[in-house]
Amino acid sequence: MHTDTMLQQAAQVSHYVQRLLQSRPERVEQVSPALLHPLSRTQLEHWWGPTDPQDDTQLAQALRQLRQQAMLALITRDVAGLADLDEVVQFVSQLADFVVQTAYRFHYQALVSTHGEPMGEESGEPQALSIVGMGKLGGEELNVSSDIDLIFIYPEDGETQGPRRLGNHEFFTRLGQRLIRSLHDVTADGFVFRVDMRLRPHGESGPLVASHAMLENYLITQGREWERYAWMKARVITGESAGLMSLVRPFVYRKYLDYGAYAAIRDLHAQIRREVSRRDKEDDIKLGPGGIREIEFIAQIFQLIRGGRAPRLQLRGTRAALREIATLNLLPAEAVEELLSAYDFLRRLEHRLQYLDDQQTQRLPTSEAAQAMVTQAMRLPDYASLLQQLEQHRQAVTRRFEQVFIAPVEGRDHPLDPIWLEVDNPEQTLPRLAELGFAEPATVLNLLAQLKSGNRYQSLPENCRRRLDWLVPPLLAAAARQPQPDKTLGRLLHLLEVISRRESYLALLVEHPQALQKLATLYAASPWVSEYLTRHPILLDELLDVRVLYTPPERSALASELAARLAEHPGDTEQLMNVLRDVHHTQVFRLVAQDLAGMHTVEALGDYLSDLADLLLAACIPLCWQDIRQRHCEAPRFAVVGYGKLGGKELGYATDLDLIFLYDDPHPDASENYARLAKRLSSWLSTPTPSGYVYELDLRLRPNGESGLLVSTVEAFTEYQMQHAWIWEHQALTRARYITGDADIGQQFEQVKQAVLARPRETASLRQAVLDMRDKMHHAHPPHAGEFDVKHDEGGLIDVEFCVQYLVLAHAARYPELTRNSGNIALLKAAGEYGLIPPAIADAARDAYRQLRHQQHVLRLGGQPHNRVPGPLRQAEREAVLALWQAVFEQTR
Repeated sequence: MHTDTMLQQAAQVSHYVQRLLQSRPERVEQVSPALLHPLSRTQLEHWWGPTDPQDDTQLAQALRQLRQQAMLALITRDVAGLADLDEVVQFVSQLADFVVQTAYRFHYQALVSTHGEPMGEESGEPQALSIVGMGKLGGEELNVSSDIDLIFIYPEDGETQGPRRLGNHEFFTRLGQRLIRSLHDVTADGFVFRVDMRLRPHGESGPLVASHAMLENYLITQGREWERYAWMKARVITGESAGLMSLVRPFVYRKYLDYGAYAAIRDLHAQIRREVSRRDKEDDIKLGPGGIREIEFIAQIFQLIRGGRAPRLQLRGTRAALREIATLNLLPAEAVEELLSAYDFLRRLEHRLQYLDDQQTQRLPTSEAAQAMVTQAMRLPDYASLLQQLEQHRQAVTRRFEQVFIAPVEGRDHPLDPIWLEVDNPEQTLPRLAELGFAEPATVLNLLAQLKSGNRYQSLPENCRRRLDWLVPPLLAAAARQPQPDKTLGRLLHLLEVISRRESYLALLVEHPQALQKLATLYAASPWVSEYLTRHPILLDELLDVRVLYTPPERSALASELAARLAEHPGDTEQLMNVLRDVHHTQVFRLVAQDLAGMHTVEALGDYLSDLADLLLAACIPLCWQDIRQRHCEAPRFAVVGYGKLGGKELGYATDLDLIFLYDDPHPDASENYARLAKRLSSWLSTPTPSGYVYELDLRLRPNGESGLLVSTVEAFTEYQMQHAWIWEHQALTRARYITGDADIGQQFEQVKQAVLARPRETASLRQAVLDMRDKMHHAHPPHAGEFDVKHDEGGLIDVEFCVQYLVLAHAARYPELTRNSGNIALLKAAGEYGLIPPAIADAARDAYRQLRHQQHVLRLGGQPHNRVPGPLRQAEREAVLALWQAVFEQTR
């Protein structure tokens, strides 16, 4: 398309373009070369190139003429369909940046020439004004006739060093005033940008400029909720950025999941709706129902709630934030696509409304002529089609907005409110509790009364107490629907007491009643789960999306997620440790929820939990190694070997990790550095932080036990295993495997393990050594009359493990496949196939082992502190294991 035709098309849909071309026909030649290529800052610099203003008047005129050239080119490209939304909003934002920076340099130099350079009284360093772009300017998504929201911040107080000295505050105030006039004042050439300074600390009543210290104090003591999402888009256009944003970031993004933000945004939205209604602005495509602001609110709520814990959400642009929200599965992909499509349509329509007369408007036109111009600019057949598409998008936005900001239970009457209100009136409340199905109404009432009269409740901040009051009645209802309502309610009330001062967690449950019901179901199903969740209440967030909660883990996806989250905190040890803990707790909680739903066999669960441990250990090694300052090589020649439950891939929910550490490195510093690495690894996993800990480690299986070195060379480990290890240490080796670290060391370990386990052994002495060790363990855990300990008693899990270990050590010389770490169930099957034990006995023992592990698992979830069940309960499994013992050791028990 010829550039003259493009300009004619633009003039047909814009009175503003008509005026520009009529007032200065030479502009056709000025802008035509730029029309066929995407517009960028480079073009602005080219247009500005020969400009050399000598005073304020010349500067103001040159800036306004630059803006006119830029807008003429942009409108023409947009109407011709050559510029997408990205180009439009980015170029307008680049124009704003350019004129602000240009005006800043001009006026700064002018003031310095009179007063000298401003210096910091503490640092002694020259001071620059940080001009912060807020709103759409900060997000680089400025509309074509927008105000620019600015805040002026300078680092330190002090004074200038020239002959006519000024305090820094006065210097930067004058600078700010001059800059605003250069952009904002209307002259014969119009204006550049209207400047809005009302977002500064204390608003219109506050000083024009503020120091870092003043800003920090304001945000801490007086910063309001709406200012958090204003500062979310803040971007420094001139001056120092890192120090300033380090003050702002903790104010905007909380370290916890901030569900209290729902109420703040909902209140702001209600105010906007009231204003729209009062001023009859329902046709406002920005502030009206289903408009641009509602899309922005949807993006911002997820950023405010989760941005502190997911730095990937700390984005300024609305569309970028929405795409990240979809990536994190916080909203369904189809919902985000609807919102992005609506945003694109609404923003393009907004620009065409503003192209009409260069007015800052988002209201649909009332005249038929204007309607026809907007329709043509939107490239639609008629205005009715435009309205139809607009209505479809607005309905979609409204639907998604209401899904996200669904009204909570707070403030609504609940049928069980009288119980909580009349907790001191047993005559009224006891019959109602009995009707609900509580077995011991008096005990339940006592629990409620203790909570309400306790010091913790009485001293709660008003917001927390109000939310807790809203929660108790639906909590009662949710508990009453469970099989054991009394126990369930007791566990739920304990959680409520623990989180009572954490307004965000209370807000989560208030905002999401469905999470409360799911919570009650889990607390009813397992006291272990209730204790785990009460200990880590951040996991309450997992209850919000059952799609994710009940999706089985996929190792590669989990590894990618873990790597991405760790990459967000380079060098920050505390945050990296918390990420490890959060990922571990989240995955364990998801697995236990899936387990209670019957989704996994006990073998599959052991695999999942062992894979999780493998991943976390693998992630820790390079992080801990980078933390060692005097490391002698970039990649450590160091490996982790797992024993016991981890080695056998039979890990449980709260099992310790039995580990040893090996290295193969001749460097003189290797021993010391790898010992540091092992200690650091242990600390990263075991040290309690506010997020808890990951695993307890047991390192006693290393050569020479607790008296031995924390790390061993492969050579020393080999020599120990071949020459000095006890039979019980070879038994332990049958369940050992390379976990992570240097793959060559892992291969060497597997070769040593194969060689040790496959050595020919004299079976009689081997049998006696194994039996002696089993007797020692049995005496350490004497039986309890009438009960069967599924782990320690005769016919229990340890008997199976000893049988398998003996079979491996006795027969691996003839059957090397027995050294494969395939688990006790698979090894029993192999022993039956090789004829080492009768196949029928092997099969029965396999089933028994599986059932006993499941029973142990059930006991753990049931909160039992031991592994005991009533004697007759597992008699069949016990007999199967005793038959295995007889077949292996040729003795009865």
